[in-house]
Amino acid sequence: MSLEKTPARQRLATAALLFAAIGGGLLPASVSHAADEGIRVIIDRAKVMRVSRPADIVIIGNPAIADATIQDSQTLIITGRSFGTTNLIVLDSGGQAIADEIVRVSSANDDVVTIYKRAARETLSCTPDCSPTATIGDTAATFDTVSGQVESYSGLTDAASQK
Repeated sequence: MSLEKTPARQRLATAALLFAAIGGGLLPASVSHAADEGIRVIIDRAKVMRVSRPADIVIIGNPAIADATIQDSQTLIITGRSFGTTNLIVLDSGGQAIADEIVRVSSANDDVVTIYKRAARETLSCTPDCSPTATIGDTAATFDTVSGQVESYSGLTDAASQK
């Protein structure tokens, strides 16, 4: 068997080198992306973040997606408000950055059932019985009905607790 370079072997060698070069170039990007996941928060849930130095100012890029409050000098509470990605910057009293993070807010898929009827969507929370829940992305009729019921119920419980 001869190992001389035929056109087919040259094309194969070139393809292998090209694949290695492209694959080698993609690997660090994939690894760095995996390492740079940022802070993941579930919508309507809070997460504790500790910082290395006392925090003075917290800046959220888009407050409609996430909220952050300073619990004590080195503890922040981050709350997911809506689906999406934003950033969080924490500054000390001298204006120096303590943290600069990406915040990714997603939905909790545990115990949730999503029903699609053509283009209409409805979400149920099954914990343990299934009940409608107001979820961003549901049809306006479903969302408004459930939101109205939740607000009415909250009003009743608030009134009862003030007696």
